[in-house]
Amino acid sequence: MSDVVVGVDLGGTKTAAALVDAAGAIGPVRSVATPAQAGPAAVLDAVAGLVREVVARGGPLTAPDGSVTPLAAPERIAGVGVGTAGVVDTRTGTILASTDAFRDWAGTDVRGGLRTLLADLLDGGPLTVENDVDAHAGGEVWQGAAARFDSALMVAVGTGVGAGIVLDGRPLRGARHVAGELGHLPSPDAVGLRCTCGRVGHLEAIGSGPALRRHYLRLGGSPAAADARAVCVRAESGDPLAARAVADAARAVGRAIAGAVTMLDPAAVVVGGGMSEAGPIWWDPMEATARAELIEPLTEIPLLPSTLGPVAAILGAARTVQQSV
Repeated sequence: MSDVVVGVDLGGTKTAAALVDAAGAIGPVRSVATPAQAGPAAVLDAVAGLVREVVARGGPLTAPDGSVTPLAAPERIAGVGVGTAGVVDTRTGTILASTDAFRDWAGTDVRGGLRTLLADLLDGGPLTVENDVDAHAGGEVWQGAAARFDSALMVAVGTGVGAGIVLDGRPLRGARHVAGELGHLPSPDAVGLRCTCGRVGHLEAIGSGPALRRHYLRLGGSPAAADARAVCVRAESGDPLAARAVADAARAVGRAIAGAVTMLDPAAVVVGGGMSEAGPIWWDPMEATARAELIEPLTEIPLLPSTLGPVAAILGAARTVQQSV
């Protein structure tokens, strides 16, 4: 059987997938819109269809060193690895909890559903399911910014706020599969603000992209700013309310990172997700706040931007299924 697997990044807006070999060479990334509000069956059908498309189209595979190897469409694949939004029981591939970004996602048997839909391609091979930020962390440790470290905290700030913890090359899941749920830490910056989980006062209610925009509107900002990216553009153009909103959200994330680093003492922190790409206007207050909150032995910890971008979770999910073979 081929050593090529399919890595899948299943997000609330978009699902992306690619072929990945054992050395980390990756094929063309293909994507579809995620029908997150149409229910679990529609989501699983979309994922299965995307996996079939990726396999049918084949390579070429691009290695980490940039070399390219042609790959015909494989008749079978060695496995499928999925990184998905939600709290995942990795032993069963079932979603234990989810935010309202996905309708009825909690309780979904992702592994069982996809195994049925992809039985002919898998031919009995493994199918793994994990949290998407855990997959992102695994990718960065395997091929990305944290590749030279034996442990890392991966923080992803975008539509939500999540984190993954990698020790000795493997993710730390936790006894209840929620290790790394940074977005649901109580935050002094989010007092009174509703989180996507339904509770009040969590980091995600101030630190995520959508929450940043809501904060900007609360401050009196213009509703014409359609999303967090637009708020950041306004901040860079001199809008004082936008600049304050961005800095407040960034500082909240920085404080949470400092707390996690103090508890875990990882070798490095990698920060990715859409907000990390906003530039110095977000990164500088985030990093300055994190370092100011840390005790002396921790203040020089490497705080690094993600280098893999949108393929990190694909690579991490692929790595997990390869390790299960």
